[in-house]
Amino acid sequence: FFFFHRAGSRMKYSTAVSSSRRKSRKAHFSAPSNVRRELMSAPLCSELRNKHAVKAIPVRKDDEVMVVRGTFKGREGKVIQVYRRKWVIHVERITRDKVNGATVNVGIDPSKVVITKLKMDKDRKAILERKSKKSDKGKGKFTESEVAAMANVD
Repeated sequence: FFFFHRAGSRMKYSTAVSSSRRKSRKAHFSAPSNVRRELMSAPLCSELRNKHAVKAIPVRKDDEVMVVRGTFKGREGKVIQVYRRKWVIHVERITRDKVNGATVNVGIDPSKVVITKLKMDKDRKAILERKSKKSDKGKGKFTESEVAAMANVD
């Protein structure tokens, strides 16, 4: 009888996708490795972003990154390992000493780093080509020729 309006709730854009927090979390944490790769993307630094016209790309081993948040903010290094099971990346020279004297790599969230140098190969080039083409279209923007054509439609 009483319907409580939840603050911040909106209409769904797609009925095929659930907006349930429970289902989203389940999908996220039980995601397979190939899906985790996409989810573990990191933004490119401004020079690379301007050069390739791509905002972010999945992190891979041998990329060079700079930490922009947290305890290790400002530290740079090469990615040693992308640990998909734990949702973290291990960066060279970012380690911690354990009580027993062993040194272990500290896991860093890929969203908290920026990629400063990409490890390029033909697959990576293809990804950058594809992603930059997508962004070239200019989301829903009209070109001047289209505007001129629409002006004399009446």
